[in-house]
Amino acid sequence: MEALIRQLEALARQQPLLMVFEDAHWIDPTSGEMLDLTIERLRNLPVLLIVTFRSEFKPVWTGQPQVTMLTLNRLDRRNRSALVARIAGGEALPEEVVDQIVDRTDGVPLFIEELTKSVLESGVSLVGIPTTLHDSLMARLDRLTGVRLVAQIGAAIGRQFPYVLLRAVSDLPEDELQVALACLVGSELVFQRGAPPDAVYTFKHALVQDAAYGSLLRSTRQQLHGQIAEALEAHSLGLMDTQPELFAQHYAEAGLVEKSVAYWSKAGHRSAARSAMAEAAAQYQRALDQLVLLTDPRDRKWQDLELSGALGAVLTATKGYAAPETGRAYARARKLWEELGSPAEFLQVPYGQAVYHAIRGELNMACCLDEDLLRLSRQRNDTAGIVLGHFSSGRDLMSVGRFSSSRSHLEDGLALYDSAPHRFLFQGGLHPRVNSQSVLGIVLLCLGYPDRALEQSRAAITEARRVAHPASLALSMIQGARLLFLVGDDRVMDEQSQQAVEIATEQGFLSWRA
Repeated sequence: MEALIRQLEALARQQPLLMVFEDAHWIDPTSGEMLDLTIERLRNLPVLLIVTFRSEFKPVWTGQPQVTMLTLNRLDRRNRSALVARIAGGEALPEEVVDQIVDRTDGVPLFIEELTKSVLESGVSLVGIPTTLHDSLMARLDRLTGVRLVAQIGAAIGRQFPYVLLRAVSDLPEDELQVALACLVGSELVFQRGAPPDAVYTFKHALVQDAAYGSLLRSTRQQLHGQIAEALEAHSLGLMDTQPELFAQHYAEAGLVEKSVAYWSKAGHRSAARSAMAEAAAQYQRALDQLVLLTDPRDRKWQDLELSGALGAVLTATKGYAAPETGRAYARARKLWEELGSPAEFLQVPYGQAVYHAIRGELNMACCLDEDLLRLSRQRNDTAGIVLGHFSSGRDLMSVGRFSSSRSHLEDGLALYDSAPHRFLFQGGLHPRVNSQSVLGIVLLCLGYPDRALEQSRAAITEARRVAHPASLALSMIQGARLLFLVGDDRVMDEQSQQAVEIATEQGFLSWRA
């Protein structure tokens, strides 16, 4: 995000810019963060940024001095009549027909456009013309002979649908398919970019897509989504890795639960690996929502454990360590972990739960959980569990003022940590080595070793940069700034704090940004 902002700033220094974000009420979390950051940084730049959205969208930048809010009300009668005349073009409609269109459409521009076109296509009389926008859109689709099915398939694919995918799903001969698409484009219900087979089509408004999609029977809709997913797997293998959420959505709508869960899980893992934590949380939750539909309880428990643990890890970044959502995710995962025999591959679950209680100030509970993890891991001779247990114990003992014991645990954990076999320990959460070095820096200062403390803090930040893990980098810089404050280096502390805020803002780590 920071690179994109710098590029925008460079362009703005060359000439004034116009930027447009349409339909922001449908924006995804990462793009929303990008928009928020952009608006914040444009205070002193020659950029006009226009954002359109519905009233239910609640932007965080409302009220900022560089932001002007303009509410677009329904069209008044004069403008309604002018829009009807413009759509009608050279065909003059009787005044009474124009008046009825103006009255029926209630000032909604899209409804005015669609009802006027319905009148033009069916004759001047308003007799039999639908009285709602949805019915008007469906009536127009019905009058376009042979195109309704094509519009329905396109709507099932999405707001945009490529010709290649449409052709793979449709049973129509290619010449008939192209004629139907030409009719849709000619009616201006759909826009076309490029020429077949490389063409991409876009419904002119989400309500047009909704009207076509809503007219499908449930059974037909499920069948279509299954065919679309299969066609994507057959013809767009690359998308399985780059857009697994697309497959997940189609399989969910098709009622193919196992495949939907697998793809939502894959999407969550991919988003977490890219530090797109808000998307990861939503995708893991979608997988969990689908999971309850599976019939095999044991298979469901293992997947539930994996997903609940992963959800807890990403919620620490998006909601905060002590957030109720984080606690619920870890409590559910811990229960499943114990029911399934405390499997070693899910050690992040007891570790994450200990962190949750520690940040909430429930330190006795956190220390008990740390001891349980260490005891279990030693019984199994599981070095990964021992490493996590030491890290967690060191952090929590520091919080209760037992600095010597904390130091011992942290140094033992660092000595045991091996980046190769223990790499899985920080997937989706914090890097234990970086976290341990950060905490050890503060512990050493409290024990009277300021130089060694600063050395550990710098080592933590360097390691976080090396492994390219934004969550760990943000936290190590915050801990480092705290240490700099304690030693009285205000200038470097200010610089480091600002960098930490920028990382937290860019990545959507709300609790750290605060």
